[in-house]
Amino acid sequence: MVVIENKVVSRDLFTVKFICDLNKCKGACCWEGDFGAPVKSEEIQIIESILPIIFSYLSEESVHKIRREGVAPFSGLFGDNVTPLHEDGACAFLIRDKLGVAQCAFEKAFEDKKTTFRKPISCHLYPMRIHVNNETGFEALNYDRWDICSAACTLGEKYQMPVFRFLKEAIVRKYGQEFYDQMEVIYRDHLASD
Repeated sequence: MVVIENKVVSRDLFTVKFICDLNKCKGACCWEGDFGAPVKSEEIQIIESILPIIFSYLSEESVHKIRREGVAPFSGLFGDNVTPLHEDGACAFLIRDKLGVAQCAFEKAFEDKKTTFRKPISCHLYPMRIHVNNETGFEALNYDRWDICSAACTLGEKYQMPVFRFLKEAIVRKYGQEFYDQMEVIYRDHLASD
């Protein structure tokens, strides 16, 4: 572990190699699992304001699910608001391209320049997960190991891409350029040879 700006950062973010390989996994992180992606309260407000745009990308089933449960129902297990899931585990905001690869309706609308909201930060930061200690307020930044990402690890190894570099845009979005630059210094000076 290393500490940057009062955040405890797992060494895995520097040592594990990772590049999403959608050709192999088809975006399985968007339909696997038991819980939706965490959504911050300020993100809920944004999502609600752009919902008519997002609905235009979604199936009738997804629109109905979101209207029934809300854009981010509360999950008592984790104490977070999370994206709603269909019974099969797929995120209600998931769409698929012609090849069956999962896409995010938020990101598709962003790419089409219909919104300025890319997607929930927890999704953008994946496979990094942020855990907040409610007593101290400290944040722990961890790499989430999941077997569905094995192809991403293989591709990351091939190109020697550490997780934090793969996530540069998302890390800068969440914590700022200076925070990311400190990660680069730590990696170069202490961890690049691990």
